[in-house]
Amino acid sequence: MDVRILEGVAVGTPTVRLAASLYLSRQGVEYRIGLMMRHFQATNRAALISRAHSLGVLSVGAWPPRVLPEFLEP
Repeated sequence: MDVRILEGVAVGTPTVRLAASLYLSRQGVEYRIGLMMRHFQATNRAALISRAHSLGVLSVGAWPPRVLPEFLEP
């Protein structure tokens, strides 16, 4: 779930649209984003995506950005 949310935030998808596409509440999406921001020590969404790119979690040179397979849990 976090992967889909992170990819959605990376392309600028609004929270309400993310929530609808993932069958979650808006608050549920915001909660998961908050957890990721704490995990990546980011202060806002832009910093979250920047940190994910710099750590190699998101693909580089492709649109839309995708979480790389080595960061997916089996």
